[in-house]
Amino acid sequence: MSGARGWLRLIPVAVVVTALLAGLVTWLQGSGIQDDLAARSRSALDAAGLRGGDVKFSGRQATLEGFPAEDAGRALGIVQGVDGVESAQASGGAGPAQSAPSPAPSTTPPASPPPSPSAPPSAPPTDRDGIQAELDRKLAAAPITFEPDTAQLTDQGEQAARDLAPLLRDAPDNVRYRVVGRVADGPGGRSAALKLSRNRALTVIRLLIREDVPPDRLLAVASTSGSDSGNDSDRRVEITAEQR
Repeated sequence: MSGARGWLRLIPVAVVVTALLAGLVTWLQGSGIQDDLAARSRSALDAAGLRGGDVKFSGRQATLEGFPAEDAGRALGIVQGVDGVESAQASGGAGPAQSAPSPAPSTTPPASPPPSPSAPPSAPPTDRDGIQAELDRKLAAAPITFEPDTAQLTDQGEQAARDLAPLLRDAPDNVRYRVVGRVADGPGGRSAALKLSRNRALTVIRLLIREDVPPDRLLAVASTSGSDSGNDSDRRVEITAEQR
């Protein structure tokens, strides 16, 4: 029995010794980790050209001392980036280093330049003389022409007639138009020439009516040049404004 009591007295001693040994191992391991973090942090700072301060560790938490104010923020960021470091602060109460947030991209579209001032569009003429002057100007720039010896408009002639339609349509109601077909006297004689002339005038009138020009304001007139030249001036239509 006395032997058993002796072993029982030794058990608490063994427990205490085991705890002390475990604590020693833990302390040595922690010290080794701190030394490793400090060494690697110091190397990172040296590589960045920051040699004016010191780094100390408590566990995995770093404290930076002695860095100039203009370098402290950069040093915190470097130490925080070392693998295994949980946080870094500068002595004096600076918090853990945090990377500055990237500025949010602007969603505001660039301001458009102000529109350049432009002259207001001129009002269409409303009197007979003004309308006639505008008709003459347009027909001189783009005459209403036909294929030779036919009442078929050329492509250019058809477009020229369409371009005239707004001017005729928007004029005052008391203005009407004489549409004159010009042809030269050909082998068929004057009668055939007048017939072709009238058909050309009617072709233009039908096109203008399709473009919403009132039909009661359009009058077809046949005319010949009295010659047999057959040049371009004898294959066209003239339009004359008249006031009712």
